[in-house]
Amino acid sequence: MSPRETHVEESTEELAAFVAARLVEVLAAAQHEHGRAALALTAGSVMEKVWAALAGSESARALDWSAVDVFWGDERFVPAGAADRNDRPAGEILFGHAPFSAARQFPMPTSDGEYGDDLDAAAAGYARTLHDARRPDDAGEVPSFDVVLLGVGPDGHCCSLFPDHPSSREESGTVIAVRNSPKPPPLRISLSFAGLNAAEQIWAVVNGSGKAEAVARALGGAARTEVPSAGAQGRARTWWLLDRDAASLLPAGPD
Repeated sequence: MSPRETHVEESTEELAAFVAARLVEVLAAAQHEHGRAALALTAGSVMEKVWAALAGSESARALDWSAVDVFWGDERFVPAGAADRNDRPAGEILFGHAPFSAARQFPMPTSDGEYGDDLDAAAAGYARTLHDARRPDDAGEVPSFDVVLLGVGPDGHCCSLFPDHPSSREESGTVIAVRNSPKPPPLRISLSFAGLNAAEQIWAVVNGSGKAEAVARALGGAARTEVPSAGAQGRARTWWLLDRDAASLLPAGPD
């Protein structure tokens, strides 16, 4: 696994613009190398700013989105179209509009979808979806995501892997069912660490002083059961992209 790197921007807006610009470069390179790019998303307020930055970017609009596969790191197990769904704002901000709508999208199952309210079947179904969506040169059980855009909570959680919760220890498969989530709604589907860390690159995108302690603990060597985001590591790159407030408790001089 790759060592953790950091990059700090002064504001959330500058951070979102930086992430969007670098993401377009990586996706374009992945298309050149593999024919298609594989992107995995998580949600949150800073991710919505990244999506908005992509929507307004000329270079992002010029990318061949028909050659981008979009997956999810986690999702709330609620009905399709529910306000709690992570993919709803992504559609409203980005993927519901051309040219981004050309992307091949792989949403996680809904509680009123083909698996009904069977959370375990839904998680297993998404694991099969990932397996079947691998590119010819992807090794392992899931696509080798070119980038995972990973949000981090104030408690250090990532995806729906929570501190001191069975989700942070579960590795029975690449996709897991999460029950009794500390944050509502209680039922979720999430990549496990086995699924998450199949990625080539993981970018933890974090803003705000309320997450500074979680950032400092994750980068300071905390165990993943205590700070799950500490356990997220890409095979080629693990990049913590922060605004100045989120980086405020790190040692002086982060890049």
